Amino acid sequence: MTDSTVADNTRSIPADDKSLRLLSTSDLAGLRVDLADVVATVEGAYRTLAAGRSDNPRKLTVKPADGHSVAYAMLGRDGSRDVVAVKTSYKHGLDEDRGEQHYYTTLTLYDDVTGLPVAMMDCGRIGSLRTPAVSALLARECAPPGARSALVIGTGTQGRLALPFLLTTLPDLDRLMLSGTHPDGIAAVRQELRTHFPDRDVELVTDLRAAAGDADVLVAAAGGHTPAAVEAGWLRPGALSVLVGHGLAPSTLHRADRVVATSAAQMQVTGVDMADEQGRLPGVDAELPAVIAGTATGRGTGQERIFAYNSGLVVTDIALGHRFAQLALGQGRGTRVPLWQ
Repeated sequence: MTDSTVADNTRSIPADDKSLRLLSTSDLAGLRVDLADVVATVEGAYRTLAAGRSDNPRKLTVKPADGHSVAYAMLGRDGSRDVVAVKTSYKHGLDEDRGEQHYYTTLTLYDDVTGLPVAMMDCGRIGSLRTPAVSALLARECAPPGARSALVIGTGTQGRLALPFLLTTLPDLDRLMLSGTHPDGIAAVRQELRTHFPDRDVELVTDLRAAAGDADVLVAAAGGHTPAAVEAGWLRPGALSVLVGHGLAPSTLHRADRVVATSAAQMQVTGVDMADEQGRLPGVDAELPAVIAGTATGRGTGQERIFAYNSGLVVTDIALGHRFAQLALGQGRGTRVPLWQ
């Protein structure tokens, strides 16, 4: 899935064809991807953004007073691909168990060279790959020197690929720990790990405090109903804590020696559950795109406890989504809809 091996099939569409190609969950499910290529695609999107060639405005959010649902809208432009896209995300039933929730997310891509629509696609798989890839990049840039142990909290969609992606960027990790309570989720985490790293297994932990104290890297990817809440005082010197969903107490942010975020602006929007008693969030010391580009520092010293906030930037969804669209359309997948005809 590199630029040298994947042609841009989206620009072979006839110049007068304004039809929209719909790519469903099943259309995308059979596409083969390599984790290292996903990481490289996401990293490339960050580098283009840091160079000022892409646009990633702040996301819009709506949420009812009782908190039973949340919706996001994100517009962006990828300057290396000349692609404009809109992503929408809607989750209903936040007050229900995982099995009772409804979640829909879409990505609509437009070619900014030809002016034609590329595709409208289910963005679920894109997000399930992009998010752990970002955590892995945060770990690569901010983990303590010689990191050997990792703890993942949560066994849902974001927890299941966390360890394979961490091993992709930190291959020297030799102790892999998992905190979770759902048997099906635990089994899925183990299966994903063995699919990508057949010789590796994960250690299921029940004493979260002890496991957190042993971990060089923590990825908190649990759902909103989790009782897990790692406190700052549990962490060893030098530990990196990455917040994806839930599983970290606010103290890990407020007592961190350094704060890194994919986007400081988005952290202010979506990180409100980590605010202190006065409703405040601390400042961000560095943003990941700048760290990757070498214009900001991810880690200062080996003893710093670092808190990293992983929120999605739509430019990474665009990069990965466009790559999936290329693959799918090249294989003749999808449904043509003459929406504007």
